[in-house]
Amino acid sequence: MEKKQGFKFPHAWIVLFTIALIAAGLTYILPAGEYERKFDEVVKRTLVVPNSYQVVERTPIKPFDFFVAVQRGMIDAADIIFFIFIVFSAFYIVMKTGALVGFLGMLVRKLEGKEVMMIPVFMTIFAIGGATFGMFEETYGLIPMFIGLAMAVGYDAIVGMAMISLGVGIGFAAAPMNPFTVGVAHKIAELEMFSGLEYRTIWLVIFLLVSIWWTVRYAQKVKKDPSSSYVADVDFGILKVDKKDLFNTPFTLKSKLIMLLVGVTIVLIVYGVLAYGWYINELAGLFLIMGILAGIIGGFGANKLAETFVEGCQQVAFGALVVGIARTILIVMRDGKIIDTVINALATPLEGLPVYVSAVGMVIVQTLIDFFIPSGSGQAMAVMPIMVPLSDLIGVSRQVAVMAYQFGDGFTNLLWPTAGIVVMCGIAKIPLDKWWKFYVPLFLLLMLLQFVAVIVGVAIGWQ
Repeated sequence: MEKKQGFKFPHAWIVLFTIALIAAGLTYILPAGEYERKFDEVVKRTLVVPNSYQVVERTPIKPFDFFVAVQRGMIDAADIIFFIFIVFSAFYIVMKTGALVGFLGMLVRKLEGKEVMMIPVFMTIFAIGGATFGMFEETYGLIPMFIGLAMAVGYDAIVGMAMISLGVGIGFAAAPMNPFTVGVAHKIAELEMFSGLEYRTIWLVIFLLVSIWWTVRYAQKVKKDPSSSYVADVDFGILKVDKKDLFNTPFTLKSKLIMLLVGVTIVLIVYGVLAYGWYINELAGLFLIMGILAGIIGGFGANKLAETFVEGCQQVAFGALVVGIARTILIVMRDGKIIDTVINALATPLEGLPVYVSAVGMVIVQTLIDFFIPSGSGQAMAVMPIMVPLSDLIGVSRQVAVMAYQFGDGFTNLLWPTAGIVVMCGIAKIPLDKWWKFYVPLFLLLMLLQFVAVIVGVAIGWQ
């Protein structure tokens, strides 16, 4: 008798393509609309003008235009797509030199018997980076190393990614002083820069502790029973390293020089971002230099270096191209002029709600809007000019409105397929549905805590 197959989650491209099709269909159903936008001299950015929403002529997406939008999505996201290719391939070269295996072997020997401690330590370090100077994209290049480390000590790739991505994501979302979210929102709301820091810090600690507990709990379950891993059936190729082999792999001088190069690269990234405002292009250039130098130190000839780089691109092609498919959704909604319609429809009903319900509603609205505007500062510029006067009208302090915005923007960076998690999963070679299986229950728990945070903020008159 043939065994019945259970439900299999659709391929990530199918999921995103379907969402894009639905978005295209909505351009025939929803009215097209736009807010007026003006350049603000105070914040030096283009902001939405409150109460300026108006219905405009509908521009539905035609069938052929939809397929053209896929190509346009790839072009629009080209900087991120090629960033993924370059970052992963640079680290692929590092891994092929054997330096990463030697480094992980040294760590495994030192952590023997106390592997679990690296989870809270690394998550806290990255959370501090996200909470203070808005670290997020800068961590992409470290993902392969942490996945290798986690698998080497008996955990799985999800634990490795959680140590870095969940850590930095929580810090970014609940940041007391993230310049890209809290800083921009405070300027728009005309609040003292980074005011209310103490209350935000309390909640950052709470969110981080809950996330650490969630990750440790999952990690211990996987270590006890490897078959319980959500990615037990995923082939991670070169990222997976055998623990026994690691114990016998020496950390040679050549490997030390290459890992020193990796460390210097990370330091330069942090410095460049803080001092010069570096972003995707500059970071990609730095990782490319790192990969080339690592290959030279590792004794690679020119041909081997090029061939290894191309191999790396092949390994990560699926994850890189997913970003372009995801961008198609935004292209379709932008061309159909329904993004502002959705924002207006979500924000307007808050006016008639009780103050505590309105505060919770703000979190929900910002969470939904982040699907359409995944950029932190972009969402602040589009939504905060609407939320600030709205909060004054309904009796919610501007400080609470800013917190609702940063929560809605931040925690969804690890959830929505239009946000940064697609890039992270692409580099990590973790299917998006496997990550969702780990993160969605935690996200719902954290969302309940977000509701408590804004309700308490209203109750204590947080200004």
